[in-house]
Amino acid sequence: MGERGGLLVSWDGGPMTRSWGICLLLLTILVALVASTDPSRNKLKVLRELKVINASNANVKQCLWFAMQEYNKESEDKYLFQVVKTVQVQLQVTDHLEYFIDVVIGRSNCRKFSNSTENCSIQENSKLEKKVMCSFLVGALPWNGEFMVMKKQCADA
Repeated sequence: MGERGGLLVSWDGGPMTRSWGICLLLLTILVALVASTDPSRNKLKVLRELKVINASNANVKQCLWFAMQEYNKESEDKYLFQVVKTVQVQLQVTDHLEYFIDVVIGRSNCRKFSNSTENCSIQENSKLEKKVMCSFLVGALPWNGEFMVMKKQCADA
């Protein structure tokens, strides 16, 4: 197709109506939309399958700290929760690091909005004792300082 004096023409030199051009444009957009909704194209490529890793890993500690910050922000409890025990940590590599962290957390003796959280301890043997089993999926690019809780599932322990 070429253009002569602002008039669209086909290869054989005859005029092409604007409606044909609009139809072609709409068809192209429709094909692009269908192609972009193909579920197999939107799957995240797993570069390394789930593997159990050590909870003392520095990246795991950062992810767990971040997950607990988010948990405490969202919690309506008056007290902060802290990790009692790390049950298992698994790592999967996609376009970022995905940490699957299973922990038992407990209500501490520190109120949420107090200035100091250094001397917090888990409430035990009191009416305020509460333990929760949580599974966090934290997406991370730790070298960029980027963390995101992708999933959180918690139930009373």
